[in-house]
Amino acid sequence: MNRLALIFSIITLNLNLLFPQHLLTVAELCSPFSCNHHANDPIQFPFSVPENQTTRCGFPGFDLSCNSDGQTLFPLGEAGHLIVGEISYMDQILLVSDPNQCIPKRVIELNHRWPSSFRFYPYESPYTFLNCSRTNGTTLEMSMLPGDTSIVSCMSGGNYTVVAAFDSTAEEKMLERGREWKCEMIERVNVAFWGPGMQYEYDYDRHGYYPMDLSNVFVQLGWDIPGCGDCMVRGGSCGLVGDSGLEVACYIPASSSSGLPKSAKYGLILGAGIPGLVCIVGLTFYTSSRVSARRNQTRRYTNTESSPSIFPQPIILTLGLDLPTIESYPKTILGESKRLPKPSDNICPICLSEYQPKEALRSIPECNHYFHADCIDEWLRMNATCPLCRNSPQSSSGVAGSGR
Repeated sequence: MNRLALIFSIITLNLNLLFPQHLLTVAELCSPFSCNHHANDPIQFPFSVPENQTTRCGFPGFDLSCNSDGQTLFPLGEAGHLIVGEISYMDQILLVSDPNQCIPKRVIELNHRWPSSFRFYPYESPYTFLNCSRTNGTTLEMSMLPGDTSIVSCMSGGNYTVVAAFDSTAEEKMLERGREWKCEMIERVNVAFWGPGMQYEYDYDRHGYYPMDLSNVFVQLGWDIPGCGDCMVRGGSCGLVGDSGLEVACYIPASSSSGLPKSAKYGLILGAGIPGLVCIVGLTFYTSSRVSARRNQTRRYTNTESSPSIFPQPIILTLGLDLPTIESYPKTILGESKRLPKPSDNICPICLSEYQPKEALRSIPECNHYFHADCIDEWLRMNATCPLCRNSPQSSSGVAGSGR
C-alpha cells in the first residue's frame, strides 16, 4: 500500500466514525405517517402506505392506504377494504370496522379468506348467525331473545330478524323455540368482535354482557410476525435490516441516553474529531515511511482498524415466544372443585382474579406455575420468562403435555 492510499484509507475510516451513515437504518429513515396528518394515529412499522412510503418502510402483507376523507384503509384485494379504527403496536392488535356499518356481513363473506398475516386476537369466539321470523308474522324483538344473543339490524328485513348467538347454548335455545319463531342458520364463524363495554370473560352468574345490536362493532386482528411489541415497550423502533431480506431488528436510539440536542452532539463531534483527524494524518505521514520495513505489522494494524467490530451494531432484542411454542404448554380446564396441585394456587398471578370452574388454565412446564390461559399466552408473546420465578421456558425440554 503506497503512502497516498494509506492516508486516504485512514481519512475515510475516521469520517465514517464521525458521520456513521451506515447507522441510518430503515427504522430511522421511515418516519411515521398519518392519513389525516394527526400525530395520535401514526402508521409505522410493520405497517406502511406504499403510495407515500418506500417498500422497506413496512413488512410484506402490512400495506395500508388512505381515502379522500383522511381514513386509514385495510385493503382486502377484490373484497374491498375495511376502515382502521386503531392500531396498538405494543399489543400487536389492529381494530377494523366496515365502511357500510355492517361488519358481521363482511365477516361472513370473508370467512376463511382473511389475510394470512393476521389472526383473530385476543378474544376469538364462535358465533352463529341465524335468520329468524316469528310464527305470527310480527318482528322479533330483543326482549324476546336469550341474554347471550344480539340482533344484527343491518342484515335484518321487514319480516325477519338476523340474530347472532354467542355460543352453542344460545344457538340451541334459538333453534328449539319453534312455537314462537322459526330460525334457519346462516353461518358459523370464529371471530373476535369488540365494542365498548363488551365483556369477554364469561360470568356464570350474569351470563356476560352483549350489545343489543352487533351491526357496527369492530373486529380485532392480531399478528405474531414481525414481533415488535417488546421493542416498542423499551422505547425502540422496529425496522427491516439493510436493503433486502426480511430480517427485523429493534433499534434503540443512542440519543435516548443523553439529553443533549442533536446540534450540540454534532458540535462536540466536530470539535473533538477534526483536531484528532489532523493528528492522525500527521502520524500517518510518520508511520508510512516505515511501511516497507514493517509490512506485516502494518497489515495487522490496517486489518484491526478496518474491522467491522468497531462499528456499532443494531441492538437486536430477544422478544417473547412464538405461538406454536406457547400452545404446546399444558392446558387445563378447571373442574367444579377448582383443585390444583397446590391448594394456594387459586388466584391468577397476572390478573389477580380467582379461578372459576370451566376456566382454561395453562402451566409453564419448567416451574409448574399456573395462570389463566389468556393471561399467560399474552405474557409469553411479550416475555420469554415465567412472570413469577423468571425462569425461561425456552430452556425447558419436553414442554408439550396434556391438561389435567
